[in-house]
Amino acid sequence: MTEGPSAAGKAELDRAFEELYRNHLRDVYSYSYYRVGNHHDAEDLTEQAFLQAYRHFERAQRESDGRPLRPWLIRIAHNLAANHHRDRSRRPVANIEAVEPPSDPHDTEQIVAGREELREVMRRLDDLSEERRDALIMRFALDMSNREIARALGKSDGATKVLIHRAIKQLEELIAESDGGGPADPPPAGDSGSEEEDGDD
Repeated sequence: MTEGPSAAGKAELDRAFEELYRNHLRDVYSYSYYRVGNHHDAEDLTEQAFLQAYRHFERAQRESDGRPLRPWLIRIAHNLAANHHRDRSRRPVANIEAVEPPSDPHDTEQIVAGREELREVMRRLDDLSEERRDALIMRFALDMSNREIARALGKSDGATKVLIHRAIKQLEELIAESDGGGPADPPPAGDSGSEEEDGDD
């Protein structure tokens, strides 16, 4: 029978979890809000996410090998949000006024370099698949790195890079259409939109 942590070990674990909570409460809440579209449900999902995280925190610490636990937390919130939408069968409508652009956007992400451009991008998220929408919420609302997003979504680094690139490309086309540029050209033959077919770099 596996013994639980000692009293001293439990206290240390609780202190570590309190630090995790303080550092990432805003991230988990923000992600939940962009997924479910209202404060009440976002607060509920955030509470559920941290309750789940606490139950599995000791194991997550052991298995993290010193890596940050933010992707693990966001993955918990991601799964809870997916269950929420399956249960409610509704689409999120999020307020995008408070979204800020990332501090150091990549070259391929210049479409969202400024605040107004980012707001326009966030308005069009519902036109994307759930996976592409999630990846962009993590990248631009939470300023997560590609590697963190890969861990949160359970994907390889290479597949995540392709996922984000294609999501940005789709948004550029949608924004061009809304600006009167006409429909975008169809994707080349063989591009099924599946990000998994591309492996790691």
